[in-house]
Amino acid sequence: MPRLAVVTSHPIQYQAPWFRALANELDLVVFFAHRQDAEGQAAAGFGHAFDWDVPLLDGYRFEWLQNESTAPSVDTFSGCDTPDIEDRLRAGGFDACLVNGWYLKSYLQALRACRRLGLPVLMRGDSHLKTRRHPMIALGKHLPYRWLLGRVAAHLYVGEANRRYLRHYGVRPERLFFAPHFVDNGRFARAAERARASGEAAALRHRIGADPATRICLFAGKLIEKKRPDDFVDAIARLEHRGAPILGAMVGSGPLAEALAERVVARGARISLLGFRNQTEIPACYAAADCLVLPSDGRETWGLVVNEAMACGVPVVVSDAVGCGEDLVDAMTGAIYPVGQVGALADRLQWLVGRLDREGPRIRQAVLDKISAYSCGEAVVGTNRALAFVLEGRRAHAPQEVSG
Repeated sequence: MPRLAVVTSHPIQYQAPWFRALANELDLVVFFAHRQDAEGQAAAGFGHAFDWDVPLLDGYRFEWLQNESTAPSVDTFSGCDTPDIEDRLRAGGFDACLVNGWYLKSYLQALRACRRLGLPVLMRGDSHLKTRRHPMIALGKHLPYRWLLGRVAAHLYVGEANRRYLRHYGVRPERLFFAPHFVDNGRFARAAERARASGEAAALRHRIGADPATRICLFAGKLIEKKRPDDFVDAIARLEHRGAPILGAMVGSGPLAEALAERVVARGARISLLGFRNQTEIPACYAAADCLVLPSDGRETWGLVVNEAMACGVPVVVSDAVGCGEDLVDAMTGAIYPVGQVGALADRLQWLVGRLDREGPRIRQAVLDKISAYSCGEAVVGTNRALAFVLEGRRAHAPQEVSG
């Protein structure tokens, strides 16, 4: 059984199912660079302290690295500084190491350690080319990134935008393996169905003020600049002025919460602000909604709330800067509009809810069919293929014994 090390920033609700599934097939050890606490979640953009209400550390072996940063964080390059990773990898007898990106100092320390130890590296990130940067910055990154990414034995790409990014920096096609971004589709689907069957979703719709003929458009996420929640408020206000039977709801917390509440009143938007919802609570919000909206700019490298909503059978409207758009959103599963164009967002929402009136069950089935390919199982298959590839390459380049 191959022995695989994983180096990642901190326990993340979306990664835990992946690690558990890999641990069933591999000799796996996950190294965490940072112990995120409730206050750290608040500092990361959620706006208040909390712990996730789903297990993050069950079902796989893990170790904590010693974070020597003077300002520990997962949001800055220097916030994770773990020089002991080389000693841990040396002592572990690993066959390969999977590193989850390169934006933290810990990740570069892991890459350097693997190079010194002769340990092949698998890398999984989600960067894309949609993020706006000054041309001089993009030019300055090109050669260093080609050098860095070209020395990784195999890349796990999460979607098409990420695959194009890697090809842009010269990664050869044979080193690319699909390991999609995913959520626990089954858990979200079951929780949403329970909320519908129990009446919880209907009660939430009643609280928001929706009658059976009214559609609810949902924003879910941190209330931070890159998510562009203002665009959602302004689009719902436009639909209100058009007389469209559409209400808005916003799930989330963050530094823009107070300003957004004021904007809702100023714009005359019929939007209910529902606050933060933890992982076991949010499926009921998706079950109550008719569509999800993600207006983010290019810093939204994927947008896993889209996976969550789609796992609950809910279609989506996203900006063209959101990383997951070309993978998950088509004419049956939702709509895409130009980022920042509020009028276009309002138009697409009105178009989608009109379609829901005519062919809602067909749309819901298309959503479920699409998201089924973005699953934990697919991520495990891609990881195993990449690992087999790098181990075969390692064997091919190993020194041959001379007999006789």
